[in-house]
Amino acid sequence: MESAHYFTAQPAGPFTRKPLTVELAGATRQLQTSSGIFSPDGVDKGTAILFSEVPPPSPQGNLLDIGCGWGPIALTLGLKAPHARVYAVDVNERCVTLTNENAAALGLGNVTASLPDQVDPAVEFDTIWSNPPIRIGKEELHSLLLTWLPRLAPGGNAWLVVQKNLGSDSLQRWLANELDSTFTVSRESTSKSFRVIRVRKASQ
Repeated sequence: MESAHYFTAQPAGPFTRKPLTVELAGATRQLQTSSGIFSPDGVDKGTAILFSEVPPPSPQGNLLDIGCGWGPIALTLGLKAPHARVYAVDVNERCVTLTNENAAALGLGNVTASLPDQVDPAVEFDTIWSNPPIRIGKEELHSLLLTWLPRLAPGGNAWLVVQKNLGSDSLQRWLANELDSTFTVSRESTSKSFRVIRVRKASQ
């Protein structure tokens, strides 16, 4: 499996931080990255499309990034919604450390990265943004999404960017079948080889 090593808690190789200059939320940011994580050299194509295609996140409440890597989505959420609380989760401990360090470097006290089981199970999310880790395999991906998407707050939205050739359309159909009738699943846009899928929880 391509680059499967970054889906482990402790990836192989030394954890050596290196500087990363990247554009996030309309400005150049000086951050840190490392080997053994997803897209260590910058913002990957899918995440860039997510940023360009989705509306602004909820300005308050709880926001979530599923599979945070070095933190591009979580940091962007934190920059765009300074009054919201941003949760970032990843199974890769190196990613958790980097995202927290990068959030601190940007002065984002509203962003916290952790391992998935460290998030209070009672928390619901007003906005979820994710470039989900499709390559972990269908069974694990399905389990991951069914852990987090049902935790959308009433009226909340999740936005997922998925490559077409990695099964975006079948994933959209699967989500529509698996989530209960309070959820609506739709394809919101197509850009290059990616789809943006929206999952909305009905308002109460």
